[in-house]
Amino acid sequence: MSTTPGPTDRDPQQPLGIDALLERVRAGYERIEPHEAHEAARAGDALLVDIRYAALRERDGFIPGALVVERNELEWRLDPQGSHRLPEATSHALRIVVICNEGYASSLAAQSLHQLGLHRATDLVGGFQAWRGAGLPVV
Repeated sequence: MSTTPGPTDRDPQQPLGIDALLERVRAGYERIEPHEAHEAARAGDALLVDIRYAALRERDGFIPGALVVERNELEWRLDPQGSHRLPEATSHALRIVVICNEGYASSLAAQSLHQLGLHRATDLVGGFQAWRGAGLPVV
């Protein structure tokens, strides 16, 4: 019998670490690939939300039709019950696809939206860079 703790034997007092946290967060919902996100947005079934900071948007461009909401304002702007919500934040049933630069920060952001009751929130695998790499529209 091994005395080395396994992944399920982790001491709850020990810090989780970002890689393990991302794995845990992503297990709670289905992420979306660039082409699927593009089609869902075109069909009106998803709201694309770009959380990249201004310098990245200026450097790399924008996804046409995506709503720009900087990460530090995301929950305030998308909570359908919030006093600072955007007009697009119409209900908890809204399908939101969060997009960051490479698909890491967006996973944590999607999990935060889940905590607000936005259970259809997801994030884009590979982020903006995967979108652009797939040849999807960028302006």
